[in-house]
Amino acid sequence: MRRIEEFWIEFNPAPPAADKPVISGFLSLLYDMADSVKGAVLVVFLVFALVFRVVGVDGDSMYPTLHDGDWVATTGAKAEFEQGDIVVVTQPWERNVPIIKRVIAVGGDTVYIDFERSEVYVNGIKLNEPYISEPTQLSYDVEFPLTVDEGKIFVMGDNRNISLDSRSSKIGLIDERYVLGKALGRIYPAGEWKIY
Repeated sequence: MRRIEEFWIEFNPAPPAADKPVISGFLSLLYDMADSVKGAVLVVFLVFALVFRVVGVDGDSMYPTLHDGDWVATTGAKAEFEQGDIVVVTQPWERNVPIIKRVIAVGGDTVYIDFERSEVYVNGIKLNEPYISEPTQLSYDVEFPLTVDEGKIFVMGDNRNISLDSRSSKIGLIDERYVLGKALGRIYPAGEWKIY
């Protein structure tokens, strides 16, 4: 013969929703919203850290393409550099601040600047530079023609006659390892995304 036992469990259901205090419901809503914001901030942080970064422009060396106070989105990933790319450089120099310049030549290219004619040549081909503010007349202490070492780039600002760039030994050739990223577009002021 089998013995069967019965157990009775007393169940107290939660009070109806209408009976819940208003403050408790409000706090629950705030907690849920804070949790959602925390998740959104984490996603934004990861995107900015891994995909792109935002960099502020300081000075007029890239005028008229970029202005002092503009904010630019740059790629966070390392990439191949091409002539015409705008890059943010963190290579150490006397002021020890990042600079933003345009790539003129990459490793293996030969740069020649004719300062009398205000013409820039790469591998014997004159560059068409509609982005510069005025013809290139300012020279520094670097002698031309100059062949760019592999793994380095030659950069200049678009505002050629005030820009301190690879024409000067203070900046010189830029080691690609010191390029923070390529500029994708302007995010501030709003509505002026395109920068090329």
